[in-house]
Amino acid sequence: MDIDVIGLFPEAVRGFCECGIIGRAQELGIVTVRFWNLRDFAHDKRRTVDDRPYGGGPGMVLMAEPIARALDTVRSGHDAPVLYLSPAGRVLNHAAVMELASRPGLIVLAGRYEGVDERIMRAAVDEEWSIGDYVLSGGEVAAAVLIDAVVRQLPGALGHEDSAREDSFVGGLLDYPHYTRPEVWRDERVPEVLVSGDHERIRVWRLRESLGRTWLRRPDLLEGRKLDAEQKRLLEEFKQEYRGYGYE
Repeated sequence: MDIDVIGLFPEAVRGFCECGIIGRAQELGIVTVRFWNLRDFAHDKRRTVDDRPYGGGPGMVLMAEPIARALDTVRSGHDAPVLYLSPAGRVLNHAAVMELASRPGLIVLAGRYEGVDERIMRAAVDEEWSIGDYVLSGGEVAAAVLIDAVVRQLPGALGHEDSAREDSFVGGLLDYPHYTRPEVWRDERVPEVLVSGDHERIRVWRLRESLGRTWLRRPDLLEGRKLDAEQKRLLEEFKQEYRGYGYE
């Protein structure tokens, strides 16, 4: 996959993409991430890329022409959809990440200030995406989030073939609790089932905990979800045990 990032501070994303899973995926040739600074496409000596908004008001707006020039250069190398990161966009969830990961390439436009000129939005932006209902100083942070979520779903990007498949939200539920050595830490022992060696018991325990955590912390994820007979039984067991401790 080819990913191009266009923005005022692409170096903020570059450092993130040079380490961890994304860095390893680039070394393996699974993904190539390129970075483009908007100021390199300005048409004056001062490298101006923003100006005051028409109609007045605070802040600055990124100009259409530098963005258009940047997109012309990037698209000369490969044709891919242009994604603009904005609170007004489609919310990025697991299903959306899988959709993006299936594409051969992405061009990510990171906004700044009050946003970008609406004319370039209509002329060149294919999709708007949001990582949540809040405002950031710029789209670079959101770009890093999107890239990380997408790259980890690419075949071979993770060290274990089951890692991405077992992540939170893959099955629409929160992840189950995880434990590692030592078996006893400050008088608290790892749940017996996890050291039993009984894979079926472990599977059932993990499913039960996943359902229970989702019910406690993100009940919205269960709304309208069709649970099979086993899931219904395990969730009810979790609820009864939870309430048995005196919780409501």
